[in-house]
Amino acid sequence: MNERVSTVPSPAPWSVRTKREARQAAIKSWLEGMVYLCPSLLLFGVFLFYPLGRTMYLSVFHTDYQGHPTEFVGLAHFVALLQDASFWHSLKATVLFAALTVPTTVAVSFGLALLAHETRKGIGIFRTIFASTMGMSVGVASVIWMFMYNPAIGIINRLVSAIGGTPVSWLLDQDTALYAVAAATIWMNIGLTFLLLLAGLQNIDPSLYESARIAGMSYWRQLWTVTVPLLSPTLFFVTTVSLIQALQTFGQIDFLTKGGPVEATNVFVYAIYREAFVNYQFGSASAQALVLFLIIAIVTFLQFRFAERKVHYQ
Repeated sequence: MNERVSTVPSPAPWSVRTKREARQAAIKSWLEGMVYLCPSLLLFGVFLFYPLGRTMYLSVFHTDYQGHPTEFVGLAHFVALLQDASFWHSLKATVLFAALTVPTTVAVSFGLALLAHETRKGIGIFRTIFASTMGMSVGVASVIWMFMYNPAIGIINRLVSAIGGTPVSWLLDQDTALYAVAAATIWMNIGLTFLLLLAGLQNIDPSLYESARIAGMSYWRQLWTVTVPLLSPTLFFVTTVSLIQALQTFGQIDFLTKGGPVEATNVFVYAIYREAFVNYQFGSASAQALVLFLIIAIVTFLQFRFAERKVHYQ
């Protein structure tokens, strides 16, 4: 008697079903994640990736007054840029501006944060005053400083005259213009930097200071052995952000000096703006923008590569 052969497929081994289900679950999880990421990817694509790609494209072309590519020139814009004295002058002005503003902003904000961290009656009023510049736009703050620097009616020259000095045209003298804009920038940036450092101080465990006092440490010893190490992540963050902002400064330059006098305040970003929207040389401006992007990327990498070694994360 012949045996009947069954045509029903045997069930897949348990291990095969488990791998298949795990793969399907992973694909489903990936698709769900992409759904949540789509809005962010769309925004990054429209406002970051596309402009970056378009800038790279335009940097190797001559363009017309409307920004349309007309002639492929390869790396000619970059070569011309390195041979342009104005480029090196704007780079020097940018470096000097960053050197003036970043350390001073962080140091003053740190000192104010230490004062505001003290538990004293009415200290909240001073915290509000110290952080008040954060709520002021660059345009409004620049107009205030423009009146303060006015050679005829400005309060700064009045104070100079009151102590027997000679009034100075702060924004019209190439020897003082960059320093004047740097002072205004420091004042504008203190509010946010102060607030971040104060928040970092308030996150330090008070018991550490109590232990330090029991050990007989002075205030300054506590500052350098307790406060600074534990605040180093916040200090590193505000220093990095302040440096990037200094390299990208534009608003106060446009309001106060327009890059003058004699290009004394023609920092990198303002030079790019003038090349693109005053001279209508979009190809050359795109090349300058890529150079600035490269500089900021290198500086940020060096900060994370070397400065972060001294950061103490809790």
